[in-house]
Amino acid sequence: MIHNWTDLRYLLAGNPAQREVYHLLNKYKLMQLLELYQPTLVGTLPIGIHVENSDLDIICEVRDFVRFEALAEVNFQRYPGFERARRQVAGIWRVKVNFQLEDWPVEIFGQQRAVVEQNGYRHMVLEDRLLRLYGEEFRQQIIALKREGLKTEPAFAKLMQLEGDPYNRLLELETWDDEQLRTLWVG
Repeated sequence: MIHNWTDLRYLLAGNPAQREVYHLLNKYKLMQLLELYQPTLVGTLPIGIHVENSDLDIICEVRDFVRFEALAEVNFQRYPGFERARRQVAGIWRVKVNFQLEDWPVEIFGQQRAVVEQNGYRHMVLEDRLLRLYGEEFRQQIIALKREGLKTEPAFAKLMQLEGDPYNRLLELETWDDEQLRTLWVG
């Protein structure tokens, strides 16, 4: 199933938290303010495995960091917990903006690459596929591991018995077909 993650209306058909976030993002016009940067909500909330302390992760394609940071300062600095940081990781510049929007911590992440090429998006798409493939029991086990304190990718790796770096191991599964993926979790 191909999902259009840029059209947030899918949240309206989701659980109460997903519907709440849809209205919150519209109320504060977050996606409209970021529209030049192809903002996309990623992470646990879009795929329905968020827990009590989950944040809203929005990733963006940023080519001009100075302009993006200025936009963040003007529009988000007034919110509690506002922080902004830019750094280089593995030769790739990234910027991260954090703040609190009502009851939700927000993290906006920008990188000099298309949203669909960023690891956060790629992880979410694969995780959504795995959740659909493995079913509700798997979803509930992921949520339970997250409630115990495990991050999302390590929770998937643990259930699927993947060795090594969970972030990289999951990305290696992107090209696997459903039959191959079914061998990694028997339920």
